[in-house]
Amino acid sequence: MVRMLRPFTRAVTYTRWLHLSMAIVWPALWLFIDEAWWTVATATVLLGLAGLVPAMRVVEGFQARLLLTAHRDGEEGPEIVVAPSATWGDRGRVVVWLQTRLFFGALVSHLAVQLLLFTVDLVSTALSGERAGGAWLVVTSHHWWHALLAPLPLAVAAAVVVGSGHLITVLALRLLGPSPAERLAALEERTEQLLERTRIARELHDSIGHALTVAVVQAGAARAAGDPAFTDRALGAIEETGRAALEDLERVLGVLRESGKPVSGRPTLADADRLLESARASGAKVDAEVTGPVETVPGPVSREGYRILQESLTNVLRHAGAVPVRVRVNVADDALVLAIRNPLPAGAPGAGRGSGLRGISERAALLGGLARTGPDEGDWQVHAELPLS
Repeated sequence: MVRMLRPFTRAVTYTRWLHLSMAIVWPALWLFIDEAWWTVATATVLLGLAGLVPAMRVVEGFQARLLLTAHRDGEEGPEIVVAPSATWGDRGRVVVWLQTRLFFGALVSHLAVQLLLFTVDLVSTALSGERAGGAWLVVTSHHWWHALLAPLPLAVAAAVVVGSGHLITVLALRLLGPSPAERLAALEERTEQLLERTRIARELHDSIGHALTVAVVQAGAARAAGDPAFTDRALGAIEETGRAALEDLERVLGVLRESGKPVSGRPTLADADRLLESARASGAKVDAEVTGPVETVPGPVSREGYRILQESLTNVLRHAGAVPVRVRVNVADDALVLAIRNPLPAGAPGAGRGSGLRGISERAALLGGLARTGPDEGDWQVHAELPLS
């Protein structure tokens, strides 16, 4: 019983009824002035013409979101669009919505009024034997037990109020909801946001992780060496790496502050010398060879290639220490090939499962390429092929 009465404790039940009643106000006033068949026809034609106006979708969408779903700006709500009609399909759905709202509102309102009149007749005939009149169902007899039947039409009227409100909300979601093109655009925007968040997470992991690794390795080496000259070089390398990490962090924070703007100024393979020098300053013996026109590599490929190289060198310093590293960067006609190889120290773990190695594979896959990481003939290798197209 309590569950049946719960809808009547919600404000949206009454705002939905208000929404239906508003649809028939001006046609009812018109019929009150001139009760003719052409009045209904004219109202139907005018509604059809109004639905073809793009701005009508904004008006109806705002009403539906506010009265049918209790949605307000800044809140998450059902998919009812508040935007002008962009296509003839949108206009057609608005026309159907206006016609449906008019006739459904008229039918439900008339039915509710008839049920209330029938209740009045039952009570009136039970008390005095006279009818109030106007109801479809005529109560001619005079019996006291008519008063016991009076709650029945009231219950039906209450069910009509709740059911019609739910039904008109379902129709609004179908007719005023986003079109297939709008759903696709929203899905693409959501996908771009998720990709951007993933990319930002990778940016932070790569740049900050690289800087912290270099700082830890340099600090440990300086403390172990006990050489003031080496300590000065180590501190210089830590300072340079920290500054570069701060620049990367500032770019990432700029994306977070202004997510609507494209990312600019991210490092590319043209800045790879900075990574190589940082690795050398940390004690690694880097043998680098770059072949092909690196400057002609497309921006997205060059930026992801830089991050793959950065993560690879970071893994070398973190897990292998100051060991010889062979770096090969080859720009061919259709692909960018990155090969990083270093000796695998005794007791080092096998195939990595860290987020860095996953990030290398994900970066390559995002561009339609392929990356392989793991032991190979006593060495650890990272081999990535990124298509240039």
